[in-house]
Amino acid sequence: MLAYVLEENGPILKEIARPEPLADEALIRVRLAGICATDLELIRGYMNFRGVLGHEFVGEVAGPEAHPLLGRRVVGEINCGCGNCPWCARGMERHCLKRSVLGILGRSGAFAEFTCLPSRNLHVLPDSVQDEAAVFCEPLAACFEVIEQFPEIVEREVLVIGDGRLGLLQTQVLYFHGARVSLLGRHPEKMALLAPLKIPTWSEPAQAVCSEGERWPVVVEATGSADGFALAVSKTKPRGVLVLKSTVASEARLNLSSVVVDEITVLGSRCGLFEPAIRALEAGEVRTFSMIHGSFALRDAPEAFDKAHEKGIIKVLIHI
Repeated sequence: MLAYVLEENGPILKEIARPEPLADEALIRVRLAGICATDLELIRGYMNFRGVLGHEFVGEVAGPEAHPLLGRRVVGEINCGCGNCPWCARGMERHCLKRSVLGILGRSGAFAEFTCLPSRNLHVLPDSVQDEAAVFCEPLAACFEVIEQFPEIVEREVLVIGDGRLGLLQTQVLYFHGARVSLLGRHPEKMALLAPLKIPTWSEPAQAVCSEGERWPVVVEATGSADGFALAVSKTKPRGVLVLKSTVASEARLNLSSVVVDEITVLGSRCGLFEPAIRALEAGEVRTFSMIHGSFALRDAPEAFDKAHEKGIIKVLIHI
């Protein structure tokens, strides 16, 4: 089968063997996959991953023949735990010490004609949710994780920093759940997506002022850059909460003194459960289609990644 594989010298399009599902797994024929900022970081060296890239996907269960979801359209949670440890027993496989992660850690990803996931990771999609919306399910689930970890956020005044795909999704999720949310970014044309919702946006840090002053009680950092942390700290008020969503390959020098002096609570937040994300997509609560800035066939994956690297691009899709 054709796949886009990250090797020692970089990613390459090549023919590889079709994966064989294990006893508890499903074989998935990939229909559509999305290029994520994490994919770009993996190419830069994040996680030292080698293998088929891609973890945001929509597909159809193609095997085994007796699989109860055979032929059904699905998305899949990307963390694959051992199934036996205390974390897995609590339904938190994303923290299993023996986990593999689709296209990120020890497991071939979705930029290929077929991939495999444990059957328990799969979620059947409602017919009303189109592929081009469903492919956002994984990052959208990560946005709902913030509410799962910090339920009080929906009652607070919140600044989201970063106008990429994750920042735009996070802002919408918080808005539809009642938070008084604003967005700080660098690209007015991206933030214009939120104009129909009348969400306040700023393109210069000095202009981002909440009702209590220049610093905010809750800040969500979703810049995808190594220097985003310092900016986020500077916008968080004393005894405020700073939620970190970015994962980047490059290292950054951190001055943590202001975190200590201002007694800021720092909350790391990664993957989330898919059910609330699917419900939000089915209800049409989240605008995704205007984030799509390019679609390519799998054979054109190198060009798709070139497009994803361009300034101002939010989301590029690969049709399999």
